[in-house]
This record gives sequence, C-alpha cells and structure tokens, in this order.
Amino acid sequence: MEHTYEFLSADNIPAYLASRKETASVIDPTSIVEMKEVGDGNLNIVFIVKDSKGQGIVLKQALPYVRLVGPSWPMSPDRARIEYETTVIHSEAAEHLVPKIYFYDTDRYIIAMEDLSDHKVWRTALNAGEKNFGSAESVGEYIARATFATSIFGAGAEKHKKDIARAINPEICLITEDLVFTEPYFPGDRNSYLSDNEPDAQAIIDDEQMVLEIGELKFKFMTAAEALIHGDLHTGSVMVKSKEDGTEISTRAFDSEFSFYGPIAFDIGAVLANFYIAMARSIALGRTEHVEFIQTLPTALWNSFEIHFRKLWPTRIDKRVFSDQLLEVLLEVWKEDAFGFAAAKMVRRIVGLAKTTDIETLDPNIRVGAARGVLRSAQLLIRERHKHSSIDEVTTKVREIMDEVRTGDGR
Repeated sequence: MEHTYEFLSADNIPAYLASRKETASVIDPTSIVEMKEVGDGNLNIVFIVKDSKGQGIVLKQALPYVRLVGPSWPMSPDRARIEYETTVIHSEAAEHLVPKIYFYDTDRYIIAMEDLSDHKVWRTALNAGEKNFGSAESVGEYIARATFATSIFGAGAEKHKKDIARAINPEICLITEDLVFTEPYFPGDRNSYLSDNEPDAQAIIDDEQMVLEIGELKFKFMTAAEALIHGDLHTGSVMVKSKEDGTEISTRAFDSEFSFYGPIAFDIGAVLANFYIAMARSIALGRTEHVEFIQTLPTALWNSFEIHFRKLWPTRIDKRVFSDQLLEVLLEVWKEDAFGFAAAKMVRRIVGLAKTTDIETLDPNIRVGAARGVLRSAQLLIRERHKHSSIDEVTTKVREIMDEVRTGDGR
C-alpha cells in the first residue's frame, strides 16, 4: 500500500504544530527544544514534543502498514480514528483515567494528546521492580466505567446498536484473532521461542481441552459485542505516576486503537495476563518482595472492577428484566472468561509475535523457566476458570507453578 500523506518527522513537526490552532495554548511551536520518537515499533509513529518552557504534547500517527513488519503487511490507518473516538468516548465515563485529546487530523491520521512523560509505562516500572500502589484499582475502575457506559446497560439498546456499527474495526480485530487465538496453537512462521521451550509450546498444541476452550473464547471475542472495550489493555498501555513510596498520583490507559465492541472480560483478562507475566519475571530474578506485591494486583483489579460496576448498576436504563440477580450471573461469567482470555494472552506473549520485555530481556538461562511458568500457568487458568475459584486462589496456584519451574541459580 503506497502512502499518500506525509509522515511525521523531526523536520516537519514544528511547522505542523504551527498550523494547528487547537494547540496554541498547549505548546509554543516556535520554541521547540525536544522531539523524541517513542513509538514501540509495532504499528505507529509517536513523538513527544516539548518547548522551551517545558510544555509538551504527544503526536501519534498511524502508518498505512504494520511498522513491526513493514509495507509488506499493509493496514488501513483509519485505526487512528478508532483510537481517537474511543478515547473521547471513554473520557466521558472516566475522564481522569485516559489522556486528554487536543485534536485528530483526519487527513494525516494524527492524534494530538496530553504529554504524560512525567508518568512511566507501567510495564517499565514493573520490570524495574517498582511498586505502584493503587494503579491496579484504577485500571479496574477504568474498565468498569468505560464498559458500563458503552453497554446496553449504560447506553440503552438503540444507541448501543448504532455505536457498534460506528466502531467496527475488522483489520485490527483480525490481528488479535490470529495472533492471540489461532497461531500459537498451530506451528506457524510467526511463532518463536527458545529451543528449550519447544516442549512447552508443543504441550499447548497437544492440550485438547485448551485448544477447544480457546476456540470457544475466540468465538466469544468475535461475536459478543457487549461494550466498547479497549482491546489491547496491558501494562504497556497504562501510564503510572507515583509518589516516592509508590502511592498512586495518576494512572492513565492509552493506546486504544484495538478498540471495538467486544466481550467485557477480554480487557480484564488481558491485564491479568500481564500481571502474571510480570510475576514470572520477578520470580525468575528472585525478587521475592516484588513478587508479593504483584500477587496482590489481580485481586485488586477484579475487586475494583466489581465494586465500580455494582455502583453503576442501579443507573442502568432498562431495569425490567436486567435484575440484580442477573448482575450476579454476569459477574461470575466475566470472571470465568477473564481467566480464559488471560490464558490466551499469556500463550501469545510467549509463543506468538510481539512478545513482552518482561520475559524477553531476561538472560536465556532464567528466561526458559519464566516462559515455561507462563505457559503452564495458562493451562492452569483454562482449567481453574470453571471451578468458581477466587482470584486469590488462582493467583496463588500460578505463583506455585512459576516457582516450581524456575530455572537458573543452579536449578
């Protein structure tokens, strides 16, 4: 796909900002002193731009292809519109938990948003062994507020149906359908792992119950249009700002270009998966105190989601058959599915394309055990999800598995 619009660069950004009146009070385009490209390399160009007074802005531009692969994998840059619209919609329900948006350039697929460079990417903080108290609760609140507001409960039936049509995102959804729910369960060109983990990857393929349930979860992902979900919510798409003692100052969810109307449990499961992956890293590094902290995060996330969804429930538009008893059923189903979606995400991050730095930056001798622990824990989650186990119980079992298969340090 040949691009027909100009890509952002350090050479053209000052003139571009000067042409946008929407940001005149945000940044001075005549005194730009810093332009840092911070895109993760997977899909987009992302610049943090600062002026001489220290004021900043973030410019994110969608390319007409997958940046990780190149022009050989074309992709519509319209995903930028999806991210822009989703962030605006989610801000109506949870303004304090998403970045502020200044404008969207429909011609060049550029989103201008709040500079959060005084925050840290949560994955980076967790990788470094930091503790961020309160952020898991904020992410749970974000999921609850955003999904309730855009579900039939908060939006009403007519608006919900119309909004589903607006937010259809087939190209991006296909990435998840392939990379998360399909390719790890078949030998594929885009799968990769350490040779010592080949038996672990094969065990996933040979696990008939897991493959069956992944198929069920994929079907639900593709058909259950419950709410406008983030679609790619993980510790790499959450920014955190904390005091020196780790107490939360601010937590923001960003990078919602994978957004569409999907199952509410998917976002919950995606975050759970990343907590467990972070746990595997800290276990591999022998950071016992940090493991204890991470072990609290899954329950904190779920409890916050449940508390905030329950608080919103009395405001549902249609109360005729959407009873309090139904809410109890839904919460149990969402918890069960969250475990399943977490399992799918965990396998993908070890076996499939686009892995996480939590595991990939470990020395190979300890990475083997960390990857094995993530994969075996995913198999556990698939089985535990039907037992009505608590988040705490499952997390304890995940830790036990990861401890057991840890490698390195003479093991």
